[in-house]
Amino acid sequence: MLAQLRPEFPDVTISKIRFLEAEGLVRPARTASGYRQFSVADVERLRFVLSAQRDRYLPLKVIREQLDAATDAASGSLSRIDLLTQTGLGAEQLSQLERDGLLRPGPGGRFTADDVTALRTIRTMTGLGVEREHLRAVRAAADHEVVLLKSFSDPETVRELAGLFTSLHTLLVRAGLRQS
Repeated sequence: MLAQLRPEFPDVTISKIRFLEAEGLVRPARTASGYRQFSVADVERLRFVLSAQRDRYLPLKVIREQLDAATDAASGSLSRIDLLTQTGLGAEQLSQLERDGLLRPGPGGRFTADDVTALRTIRTMTGLGVEREHLRAVRAAADHEVVLLKSFSDPETVRELAGLFTSLHTLLVRAGLRQS
């Protein structure tokens, strides 16, 4: 498991993984003798947690909420009421976010786990003082990336480039913060 994670996360240690397990962010199976057995899903979950910490500076509480939302909604799409319940937003707040283009329901007005995660992220950001107009700027930047990514036809290339855009964005923000 460490061999799979270290190329992307060279500082990861067994004690870090045990800490994340103790925090309930990963739950590997155990053998009869007590050894941990990490599945492919466990490794992907760890990769998500480590990326969220490193790239987005998210606290464990927010990461846990995002993982829980993804798990809760993994079985399918969500209704508007389900979305409001899982995010703690009011109906008017949700309508405003839709008008601002920050949330776009899918076919049949249904929502996904990504929508839950996005809304929880938006709620956290606004709680930290980010204004609606700044969130709209983030939406506009994302829309520009989507237009560029749609010019590529290979889905694997699109997925890889989307990840690279995210990484580059994070690096550019870090560089800008170091210079200020």
